[in-house]
Order: sequence, then structure tokens, then C-alpha cells
Amino acid sequence: MNKRAIRVFAAAALFAPLLAFGQKNSCVECHSQLDDELKAPAAALAADIHAEFGLSCKDCHGGDPSQDDVDLAKDRTFRGSPKRQDIPQFCGACHADAAAMRAFNPALRTDQLSQYWTSRHGLLLKAGDTKAAVCTDCHGVHGIQSAKYPKSLTFPWNIPQTCGRCHADKAFMEPYRLPTGQLEDYKASVHARALLEKKDLSAPACNDCHGNHGAFPPSVSSVASVCRQCHPSTGELFMKSPHKKAFDEMGAGECEACHGNHKILVPSTAMIGTDDGATCAQCHDKGSRGFEAAAEFRRQLDGFESGFRAAEGLLAQAKQKGVEVSDVEFKLQDVNTLLVSAKNLTHGLDGAEIAKAVSEGEKALVGVRELGEKALDEARFRRRGLAVTTALLALFGVALALKIRHMTRGRVDKSRRVE
Repeated sequence: MNKRAIRVFAAAALFAPLLAFGQKNSCVECHSQLDDELKAPAAALAADIHAEFGLSCKDCHGGDPSQDDVDLAKDRTFRGSPKRQDIPQFCGACHADAAAMRAFNPALRTDQLSQYWTSRHGLLLKAGDTKAAVCTDCHGVHGIQSAKYPKSLTFPWNIPQTCGRCHADKAFMEPYRLPTGQLEDYKASVHARALLEKKDLSAPACNDCHGNHGAFPPSVSSVASVCRQCHPSTGELFMKSPHKKAFDEMGAGECEACHGNHKILVPSTAMIGTDDGATCAQCHDKGSRGFEAAAEFRRQLDGFESGFRAAEGLLAQAKQKGVEVSDVEFKLQDVNTLLVSAKNLTHGLDGAEIAKAVSEGEKALVGVRELGEKALDEARFRRRGLAVTTALLALFGVALALKIRHMTRGRVDKSRRVE
């Protein structure tokens, strides 16, 4: 393609929306004067991604928008609003056509429709259930925006609420006998804290585990595969552990059995061990090999974490007293990485590996604690130096005041003698 062709193509892409809005559109003109329900589409269209690419009402609904007369505008090409059960095919007429989509966004996938028909939603719709979710339930209708835009219904931090409009509605979901507490459970999870509070777009929302257009609830056998998409090292450790065979025999959901599903909380050493509430104690009887191993893992990790917190406290004290400890804080972060790694190794249940990681971490902690103590010693030295300096300055001030007083009194006495 020569430079001139590239310039022409770029100009066409840039001005296509302007040309579309510049052309007469009796649909928008008429609907803008109607009541709220019929007026809303015309108002929303201006922010719609289809309009941004130069598409207008007739591209979806047909008709002749150049005509002012309603009957003439609704010519033989007019399709109107599609029936709910026809919406997937209606949208798929363009979105499943690779040639058509190439003109607008070559990077956009065109397999959404085929995936949809394999999803739980698609299967229900095909079976005649018109309550099943279709394209417009998730993407909207006339105000559709790119999933990259924060206001889009399918932007990552909006997805839980989008899915929840149906899945958190008890009356709506009652015929399907599905629970409706998933949204509230998710909001209490470590994933939601990262996505909704910290705005970390890499944190998973509903679609990251359940899929998008091919949404289907993960079965017990596939839960671990879903989790391993983000937690590969943990999954690899589990696959080599004695738990893998045991969980398969029990038909347990691997990760889900210990961590849950929607309400996944921040993992801690409290989950390990034999205390009341510890996850290990739910399966392993007192005195069993697994029970004793869990107790030992907990003892080692608690000791390591206790030492880490103590070192962290030392540096915090030194920093508060004005000592520069940023280099030592970096060393402490390295120790924290070792602590996280040691905790992660519990998924493999290899006692020797856990003991090795804990030992390595505790050795590194010794150096950090020594540097922390030196920092506190420096703070104490500074304080003593400041106290001595302050005392000397005070003494100098008193001496100076006495000297001035003595000199002043001498001048007064001399003046009196002269008189």
C-alpha cells in the first residue's frame, strides 16, 4: 500500500463518524422528540462505539433515515427491533463475520457467537428460555462502549455488578435454583479488594473464571485449571503433592476445598495447623501423620513470620527516629519474598523444602535485625549527642547571661562613682 492510499484510509477512518452525524437522520430527529423510553436510544447513540465508527440506526434497524415521513422511512429494508431470542444472531451478522469486522477492528475476535451457543446462556436460549442472557444484557443497547472504557458495562471493575444484575436477583434466579450470594461473597474477597478498591485491572472478575461469551460454571475437575491461570507455581506444587491423589479420590475441588470460591479471603498461616478453624484440622484427625505435619509446618512458619514482624518493627522505630533505613527495607522485602515462598510451599507438602526455605529466610533475617539494631543505636547516639549539645548550649547561655549581667553592673557602678 502506497503512502497516498494510507493517508486516504486514515482520513476516511477519522472522518467517518463526522460524515455519519452530518448526514440526515430522521430516526434521531423523530426519537429525540418522543417520550423517555423512545427518546433514550437517540440520546445514547452519540456515545455508542458503533457511532464512533460511522454506523447509524439504519445499519442495525434498516429503513431510510433520509425520509421525514415515517411510512417512507420504514421502507422494505426496515427491520425494527429484533426479538429477544434473535439478538445473538442479529449482532452476530456483523460480529461473527471476519470480513465485515476487518474494516472496523481487525484485532477483534469473531468467534463470540459460536462461543455463546456453547455457553449456559446460549444453551438455555436455544432451548426456548428467553430469560437467558443475550448480548444486550451484558453490553447494553444504544450506549455500547468499548470494554477498554471505564464506563463500559464490561470494563473489568464493572463486570461483577453487570453479572450481578441477574445473578444477585433472587426472584429472577429462583426458577434456576441457583444461589444469589455470589456478588456479596466476591465483594468480600481478596480478588475484589484488588480490583474494586485498589483498581488493579489484573485481578480477576467473574469472566476471568467463568469465561465471557462461552460462560459456563467450572466443574469440580476444572476448578484447579481455572485457578492455575493466575497461580501456576501453586498449581504445580499441588499437582506433585499427596493431596492431588487424595482429592481426586474424594472428588474434591482442589483449590476450592481449602480456599472456597467466590469469597476467597487473604491466605494466612492461620489456615495451616491444628488449631480450631485451621483448614488442615477439618480433614486430618488428631494424632495422624497429616495432623502432626500440619502442626510442624505451622510452628516453623509462625517462627519465621514472628521474626519478620520483629525486624519490621525495628526498622519502623529507626525510621520514626529519623534514621535512613531504605537500603535495609529493601533487604527486608527480599526476606518477605522468602516468607511468601515458604508459605506457598505448603501446597506441595514437602517438609524438607519448607524447612529449607524457612532456614534460608531466618538466616537472612539475622542480617536485617543486626542492621536494624545498628540503626537504633545510631538513633540513640544522636539523641545522646543532642542532649549533650543542648546541655552545653544551655550552660553557655547561662554563662553568657551572667557575664552580660556582670559587665552591665560594672558600668553602672563606674557611672555612679563619676557622678
